[in-house]
Amino acid sequence: MPPMLKFAPLLLALASLSTLAAETDLTAEARQASQRLIMTLGGELKASMASSGPAKSLAVCKEQAPKISAELSQKTGLKIHRVSNRNRNPEAVPDAWEAEAIASLEKRLAAGEKPETLEVSTVVSAPAGKTFRYAKALVTQPMCLICHGTPEFIPESVKAGIASEYPLDKAVGYGPGMIRGIISVSKAL
Repeated sequence: MPPMLKFAPLLLALASLSTLAAETDLTAEARQASQRLIMTLGGELKASMASSGPAKSLAVCKEQAPKISAELSQKTGLKIHRVSNRNRNPEAVPDAWEAEAIASLEKRLAAGEKPETLEVSTVVSAPAGKTFRYAKALVTQPMCLICHGTPEFIPESVKAGIASEYPLDKAVGYGPGMIRGIISVSKAL
């Protein structure tokens, strides 16, 4: 037996540990970037709601959220965006992995897992190569119901703004604590 073949299992184990460490580091990076997006967008939304009211605050999610995501993506080298099965923005449709992540996170929430722990990460292989994928659940907070709640909670001025800006909107009908979508993070490896 050639000498290198004797060490093949050890080399495979070391490579596997190295990959696991890299995935753990990327998960921590993705978690931090997601939290930064949530805090930045939430802060801008709260400030806009206080100064301009809910109808005019639709612009924060429409205009500022993509800018914040793009800036974070540029700073971190990660691709960061928000998607939902019931999207408001027509460009926020989940791909197959994201749709599966949303379904998995919804099951975990239904099983009683705490909302703040709802995340998933993995490395996926495709013909183009390996990609790190991460999803953090966006859980509906009380403030979200003004624009994403059931019809009786959404003010008429907000309904009019949604109808005008998002004629194909599907992002309503949520209750507190429901998963409204995810922050999706990816990085080609």
